[in-house]
Amino acid sequence: MLVLLVTRMLSACSSGSPTLASTLEGPTVTGTTNFAPTVTPMQTPPIGVDPAALGGVSLQVWHAFAGGADDIFANQVDQFNVINEWGIVVTQTGYGDYTTLFEAVNAAFKFGGTPDLVVSLPEQTLSWDASASVVNLSPYLSDPVWGLGSDVIADFPPAFWAALRDNLDGKQLGIPAQRSARFLFYNKTWARELGFENPPATADEFRQQACAANASSRTDASPQNDGYGGWIVDTDWQTTYSWMLAFGGGVVDGNAYGFRTDPNLAALQFLKGLYDENCAWISIEPTPFDSFARRSALFVSADLAGVAMVKESMSRLNNADEWTLVPFPGTSGSVLVTYGPSFSVLKSSPEKQLAAWLFVRWMLSPENQAQWVEATGLFPLRNSILELVGQYRIALPQWEAAVADLSLAQGVPQLASWREVRYVLEDGAKIIFQTGIPVDQIPVVLTEMDSMAKEISDK
Repeated sequence: MLVLLVTRMLSACSSGSPTLASTLEGPTVTGTTNFAPTVTPMQTPPIGVDPAALGGVSLQVWHAFAGGADDIFANQVDQFNVINEWGIVVTQTGYGDYTTLFEAVNAAFKFGGTPDLVVSLPEQTLSWDASASVVNLSPYLSDPVWGLGSDVIADFPPAFWAALRDNLDGKQLGIPAQRSARFLFYNKTWARELGFENPPATADEFRQQACAANASSRTDASPQNDGYGGWIVDTDWQTTYSWMLAFGGGVVDGNAYGFRTDPNLAALQFLKGLYDENCAWISIEPTPFDSFARRSALFVSADLAGVAMVKESMSRLNNADEWTLVPFPGTSGSVLVTYGPSFSVLKSSPEKQLAAWLFVRWMLSPENQAQWVEATGLFPLRNSILELVGQYRIALPQWEAAVADLSLAQGVPQLASWREVRYVLEDGAKIIFQTGIPVDQIPVVLTEMDSMAKEISDK
């Protein structure tokens, strides 16, 4: 994809630099509304499965959890199999990554052996729903016997539900299983030494602090660190998407993609400007955490799961600086994009579908979710979990700072094609920063990104 983008961009550049014409007006990002499912038992008939029919039901659950998430999930599956009152037996199968999981489920649809429950990314579930293979969980949510109840649903941050919610016909295709986000990791102690008392709340403040950090790196006798100090360039699609939203941009308008817009251009020109001014730099290290701990960067952007890794780097490199996590600042306020897999039930028998739902409901209990938070370091799926992880919050105040920003949370485009198009966004950012593209050629890159996104979505 990256090679194709470069080839097309060079071809476009040969005919001169076009002027930017915004192709979208006010791009809409799906999943940004503060929505929570409404429980309406009187409008939805009961599930109608005899509890006795659940005895001995066997379920296949497929997922792509890794590390601490894989371990805690396996432990909780074993616990459910022992204690559940219906005698439901869950067998879990892990895959190495979400692409492998997606391909395995597709193969199962074709050749047989489809799982009953899959923990998948939203765009993957939407792809399977196109062939009517995913169970609408709205009746289960609102069932007077088996449902969650409005008080439990209200315990979840609203943005977590929106990833697999169709507001037009009321379908809920998935239940949150895990949520994370990318943040700016920020050295508060160093920033105060540079004269800044607060984290940046706007793009201009971010530039001021990043450039001040670079200027401080030029004051010592070593010329080798003169390019360091500001933000380490991060071309991850979620980081680039967050910056676009922070500038009032986005990537979709309805069901169509549109990268080449004035706000998106402003965001990328801002970031490329930082790089050209030496206020941002490209690191060749596998992670940015040691650079952060060495004060080679005032800001690094990384996933919430990186909190524990930064803490380890700071300890190993004997850095006692105070640091925290902040959302992406822009011209339209600060932005936080949450993302992660959901539990989706695939169509089978009424008994298996209900059994899968009961397992999901049990997994979402506060006690289970508290264990999940402490094992993974990711967001709590329920607000009430915070009361159960008091020691964790004390040990990692940066994690608590991240959780405090959940009111800003919004999601990603609710389109099945996003599983491929998100990499167009990532590759476009790589071209801008890694091939020496001047700022005035960024519109060409965005145009080619639009073309590739259209080809993918038209398939």
